[in-house]
Amino acid sequence: MSQQATEVTHRLVSSPAGRIHLVEQGTGPLVLLVHGFPESWYSWRHQLPALAAAGYRAAAIDVRGYGRSSKPGAPGAYRMLELVEDNAAVVQALGERSAVVVGHDWGSAIAANSALVRPDVFRAVGMLSVPYAPRGGPRPSEVVGQLGGDEEFYVSYFQEPGRAEAEIEPDVRGWLAGFYAALSADTMPAPDAPDPHFVGRGGRLRDRFPTGRPPAWLSESDLDHYSGEFERTGVSGALNRYRSMDRDWEDLAAFDGAPITQPSLFVGGGLDASTTWMADAIKAFPTTLPGLVSSHILDDCGHWIQQERPAQINRLLTDWLSSLPG
Repeated sequence: MSQQATEVTHRLVSSPAGRIHLVEQGTGPLVLLVHGFPESWYSWRHQLPALAAAGYRAAAIDVRGYGRSSKPGAPGAYRMLELVEDNAAVVQALGERSAVVVGHDWGSAIAANSALVRPDVFRAVGMLSVPYAPRGGPRPSEVVGQLGGDEEFYVSYFQEPGRAEAEIEPDVRGWLAGFYAALSADTMPAPDAPDPHFVGRGGRLRDRFPTGRPPAWLSESDLDHYSGEFERTGVSGALNRYRSMDRDWEDLAAFDGAPITQPSLFVGGGLDASTTWMADAIKAFPTTLPGLVSSHILDDCGHWIQQERPAQINRLLTDWLSSLPG
C-alpha cells in the first residue's frame, strides 16, 4: 500500500451548514461516508483504510450538528434537503464532480435522499442498517405516535426539545455505552425483555439499557472518542434530525413514492430492529431500488453493522464498488 493511501487527513470545508468536518484517506473515485445517530465520522474508522487500499478516495463526514461540523440552533436547519446539500457541497469542495454515497442509520436515509434529489452528483448509493422507504403515507409524527400502546417509541420521545437532552447530557458516556449495548448483537436484551426502543410511562429510555460488559466492538478508547465529542457539543444537534421528520415529509412531497434508480447496495443486521421492522421496505426493493446490485442480511448482527462486522462490510463494499461503471 502506498504511503499516500495510508495517510489520514482531517479537513474543514464550506457548506450550507457553515462548515463540514471530514476525514479522508486514499486516492481515486470519491466515496462519501455518512454516519447515523449517535455517532460521528469515527464510525467509519474501519472502512477508511480498506477503501483507500482498494483504490478509492474515502471521505467520512461529521453530519451537521455533530463533531467539528457546524451546529445550527434551529431544528428546521436539520431538514433532509439541507443535509443533502451539505453532501453535495462536500463533493464540490473536494474538487470532484460526482461521488458514491454510503450511509448508516440516519446516514442511510441521508445517502438515499442525496441520490434521489441530486442524481447529478451521486452516481450510486449504499445503505447500511436502514432500508430505503420512499416518502409517502401520513405524517411521520402521526405514524410513530401510534406505536407502543401505553409505552412511548423512542422517536416520539426525542421530539420535544430539551427532554432527551435532560436524560443524556448529565452522563453522556454512560448513556452512550448503554445505547450502543442495547442495539449490539452480543449485548442486546433478550427477546422477552422490555424493548429498549420504548419508554415506559414516566420513565427514561436508559431504564431499559443493558448493564455490564460493553459490546465486543466498543473499546474504551472508542467510547472515549464518542463521549468526548458529545460532551463538547451536546446532543441537541444530533436529536434535531428526529425533530425534522415532518418537515422532510413536506419538503419531499414531489418525490412521493419515487424510486432510486442509481446502482445501489443494502446490508442489514439480522438482529437489528431497523431491518426486521422494515421488512416490507426490503421486499419492495424491486420497485423502490430498481438499480439494486446486491442486498445482504448478516446473521447474528446488530445495528452498528460496520463496527460489529468491519471485515465483512469492507468486503461487501469493495466488491460492490468494483462492480460499478467507471
